[in-house]
Amino acid sequence: MATSDGSRRVPLRILSTRATRGMLTALLPSIERGTGRAIAVDYAATNELMPRIAAGERADLVLLTRDAIDRLCADGVLDPATRTDIAQALVGLAVKAGAPRPDIATVDALVATLRAARAVAWSRTGASGIHFARVLTRLGILEEIAAKAIVRDGFTGELAANGQVEVAIQQVSELMAVDGVDVVGPLPDAVQEVTAFAGAVFVGAPDPEGARDLLARLVAPAARPLVERSGLKPV
Repeated sequence: MATSDGSRRVPLRILSTRATRGMLTALLPSIERGTGRAIAVDYAATNELMPRIAAGERADLVLLTRDAIDRLCADGVLDPATRTDIAQALVGLAVKAGAPRPDIATVDALVATLRAARAVAWSRTGASGIHFARVLTRLGILEEIAAKAIVRDGFTGELAANGQVEVAIQQVSELMAVDGVDVVGPLPDAVQEVTAFAGAVFVGAPDPEGARDLLARLVAPAARPLVERSGLKPV
């Protein structure tokens, strides 16, 4: 990163949706070593970060759902010239590591798995949780499954890892970011939703040059294998 010595002493700050945590965890150490620049990341769901940004919170770079990035560019909060598509994510299901892997190959199999589970977890404010609640409503089983559900912010896989639930639903990349779970796979196509993620530099960012350089490194060809390994599909 071609930044001044003064800016190098201050960590480059990213606001990031949780779905890209695994990707950033894999990529940032080598970027920090290569650039000599520390990078600090604040993770939260897009729907949690948007009100914070609306209230005036800023950083150098932000990674959110593509729709959210586009809204912030249109509102003049982000520099549209820096808008960059990052990756796509699917909604998936995970269980505690070593537990039997349930059948979720079809919608009927998924419904049977959810009904048989002692407890189910999904995200309260994340895109995956909002989608999953709509799926349950469409299937006519929302009340039944919600009666034994833990719906919360954060990584739902943690609840499967510690045994609080048998089944956790979230973006595959978010499930893979949690130790102690096995990702069974994505939901069936008929109830699936693909979420696209993008990034951009804040207008008035403390280090816009460093932020642009970092964004370019995240989508460089060399980064693609690690992005895929984190459960995301590079674009």
